[in-house]
Amino acid sequence: MGWWQPGPSDKAFPETDDPKAALLSLRSPLFLVLGEDGKPQLRTYGQAILGSVLSGENSLPLLAFVPPLPPENLGSRDFLRRHGLKYPYIAGAMANGITSEAMVMEAGRAGGMGFFGAGGCTLARIEKAIATLKKAAESSPFPFGFNFLHQPGSPEGEMALAQLYLNSGITSVCAAAFMRMTPAIVLYRVRGVTADEKGRPLPKNRIIAKVSRVEIAEKFLAPPPEKILKQLLSQGLLSKEEARLGALLPMANDITAEADSGGHTDNRPAMALLPAIKAARDAAMAAREYTHIPCVGLGGGIATPASAAAAFALGADYILVGSVHQACVESGTSDTVREMLARCGQADVTMTAAADMFEMGGRVQVLKRETMFALRAQKLYTLYREYPSMEALPEDAIRFLEDKIFQKSIAEEWESTRRFFMERDPSQLKRAEEDPRHHMALLFRSYLGQASLWAIQGNPDRKVDYQVWCGPAMGAFNAWTKNSFLEEVSERRIRTVAFNLLAGAATLTRFSMLKVQYPEIPAHLGNFSPLGLNTLEPMMS
Repeated sequence: MGWWQPGPSDKAFPETDDPKAALLSLRSPLFLVLGEDGKPQLRTYGQAILGSVLSGENSLPLLAFVPPLPPENLGSRDFLRRHGLKYPYIAGAMANGITSEAMVMEAGRAGGMGFFGAGGCTLARIEKAIATLKKAAESSPFPFGFNFLHQPGSPEGEMALAQLYLNSGITSVCAAAFMRMTPAIVLYRVRGVTADEKGRPLPKNRIIAKVSRVEIAEKFLAPPPEKILKQLLSQGLLSKEEARLGALLPMANDITAEADSGGHTDNRPAMALLPAIKAARDAAMAAREYTHIPCVGLGGGIATPASAAAAFALGADYILVGSVHQACVESGTSDTVREMLARCGQADVTMTAAADMFEMGGRVQVLKRETMFALRAQKLYTLYREYPSMEALPEDAIRFLEDKIFQKSIAEEWESTRRFFMERDPSQLKRAEEDPRHHMALLFRSYLGQASLWAIQGNPDRKVDYQVWCGPAMGAFNAWTKNSFLEEVSERRIRTVAFNLLAGAATLTRFSMLKVQYPEIPAHLGNFSPLGLNTLEPMMS
């Protein structure tokens, strides 16, 4: 390859005899040289001279060279600039406030970005989170956003959420569970768009869309549907100029390819999904002249430095992490759930019926260890499919519902369900009066929805019914942290986890570069074990 020789920067990069320490020096170059003793040595100083001509005194044969790779250089710099981040790292929105205000703050202050888990929350709860995060960002600004969850059964609720975000000045959302564009998400995207000096659209509001299907990605990579723009214009919700400029925008600034995640998921393999969505992005760019290129990130299954490195190697512009963060102390769940997650293995998860898309057969990935929720939720969906109404259920099914599921009479459960929907969405009650099967669905959804709240609250009387959204990544994280300080739940903090994943990804990427050039390098040097913040922070800055 060439030669290595001491250079003028020697003092800036002190030599180390520890090859592991050299690999961890992410801001220093790596030189693999053939030492005077005939053995390979890793050095972090000097200079490389490419070519076969001996280049002076004290030169040593150069076996491999790897440039510095600070963690902020992983992924896309366009993505970092667009959202004001230091690192290409997103704390994904987990519903019911599991991605809490504290988690969003810490993610932003650590150099990434967090999205508050607004799904399943009342507008009042979301307003409270907005106020908390805005106040926290006044003295020490940090980027943050909110989840915008599609509500297929409640377009009015979805529009109310859009209006809340617009009126509150929330300019970044993570759009999830959408299968088509709706007036609410189009309104959010287009409201406030202006033109630059060349007449190109400048959107005020940014959308990071989370999708697991190419056809949905294509909808977010396309401009808003003309029909919806005309509808919003006729309703006075958009100006003519906003509608005109909005037609020149892609619906999303960025797309997250959601692979095998916790909660709602299509269990897509990341190795197939990310390249397919990147190809869809490239096709959209070829067909339209957008001002900015949408970035494509990867979420679902990212829980270790190796999986993070694989995501970036596959071409991810950023990574989105979810399940592992639920086990962190800043998450908005209970200590009981955090302990349960810490005992989770990769095979301790399963798919079962979802509360928010129950009638459509929607499914979520949940923890199955130490809880019977998955089995009971699936039983409810089976009853819903097989019987037209509550009155048609056999006696043993009624006993099962009253003794195991509701732990009260069906009449009592319906009364609490009725009160819930009277506050959240009264139109559902009107449908239930007209449709006995919808009445049954609301009752069953009541259990499914409460099961996640019991877990968040740590209700000891309903532990067997805890609904804990979780993917197999949680088991991978537990295996990686075994016998380290991160095995302890109290040590699992989002900054520590994020820095380990990013620094680990950079370290493993550099090791791969070395191995390609010098295959004989010992494999054990490619192991990255959990590090504490005292070690990580100098690597990150």
